[in-house]
Amino acid sequence: MAENNKNSHFTLQDRQIIQTGIHNGSKKTHIASILGKDKSSIGKEIKKHRKLNHKNTYPTDCAKYPRCSSKKSCNPESCLNYSRFRCSRRDRSPGACNGCSKYTHCRYDKYFYYADEAHKEYKATLVDSRVGVNLTYSEAKKLGDAIKPLIDQGHSPYQIIAGHPEFDICEKTLYNYIDGNIFQMSGISNIDLRRKTSRKMTKKQKASFKKRQDRKYLKGRTYDDYKKYKEENPILNIVEMDTVYNDGSNGPFLQTFEFVDYGFTFSLYHDVKTSDEMVLGVDTLEEILGHELFVRHVQIMLTDRGSEFTDAEGFEKLENGSRRTRVFYCDPMQSAQKAELENSHREIRYICPKNNDLRKLGLTDQYAVNLMISHVNSFPRESLKGKSPIEMMKFLAPELYKKFESYGIQEIEKDKVILKPYLLKK
Repeated sequence: MAENNKNSHFTLQDRQIIQTGIHNGSKKTHIASILGKDKSSIGKEIKKHRKLNHKNTYPTDCAKYPRCSSKKSCNPESCLNYSRFRCSRRDRSPGACNGCSKYTHCRYDKYFYYADEAHKEYKATLVDSRVGVNLTYSEAKKLGDAIKPLIDQGHSPYQIIAGHPEFDICEKTLYNYIDGNIFQMSGISNIDLRRKTSRKMTKKQKASFKKRQDRKYLKGRTYDDYKKYKEENPILNIVEMDTVYNDGSNGPFLQTFEFVDYGFTFSLYHDVKTSDEMVLGVDTLEEILGHELFVRHVQIMLTDRGSEFTDAEGFEKLENGSRRTRVFYCDPMQSAQKAELENSHREIRYICPKNNDLRKLGLTDQYAVNLMISHVNSFPRESLKGKSPIEMMKFLAPELYKKFESYGIQEIEKDKVILKPYLLKK
């Protein structure tokens, strides 16, 4: 048995032992005893780093679906017999599907734990957590201004933190911030905590202020995961998602969806660009199409890593926890990984050129967006052998086009298609 190291981090060797234990079907308690760890630590490690290796191939995650007499008209939202599938090996102990004898027959979500990948994720998180200052510049300025009067009154960092738990930092962190001249802009010195002349911070110093992003949403959703998932499930309908805007602070913002199989672009108008608003956009798309068509035609959503798209769970799941789609993220600065949508953005930019006030151009509501998208989708594409995206969708998925048509997207005669800003002038 390994020496007791409960308070140390997992090593690569530890993780390899965990992977072997999972493959052999060992309980978390047994793995913990070998490593000299607490079983809760083993459970957290497996749950944090396991990967979704195979997506549920049934249209629902109901355990009764294979034997259900009404599965052809299955609707998990209204079915009284719905029972979410649970697996003691996957969901409890050891917590992953490595080595499971039922792996080849099981059609529900399967999770694998890979020691090498888990260790790489751990190292990346460790490095990220120790780089820079976990505050934005404005947050640091606000905190510095708040503690400045207290320091001038002779309060120690301990007294400040004890009297102001709303600061939400520990005494050591406050000491480190002061020692690192983080509050220099507020006149707080790292010499003796007494009043000093405030100096302007250099651009390099300001650049160190960066709120660390919670990247848990990327787990199992990277572009490599996307490629692997496509190899395992080659026949899937993919929709690419992004935003189009000119002024990042005032908007308006267009949430764009590219139905790759048809080259068809759909857009929704937003006044703000937040993750909640983007989730609302996907909800709206589902309302337009209806749940059945949405699940059939939006099986994968591929997007970038913009802050507005970080709520992967909100995109993927309904309020009852059932999955409606699967979200993946492109690599940083790799817009070519969703090239179809980027090409459609070029058509949109003919009508909404950069460096222009989009509202002054006439982009003020969803009606204007529908007009623009109608013209963009009626334009013949060389990639579609001279057909327009609307023609492709009408031929290949007429029930899908009817939903968009009822929402306001109309086919425009080819000779009357306008891809100029004056299209939106009322």
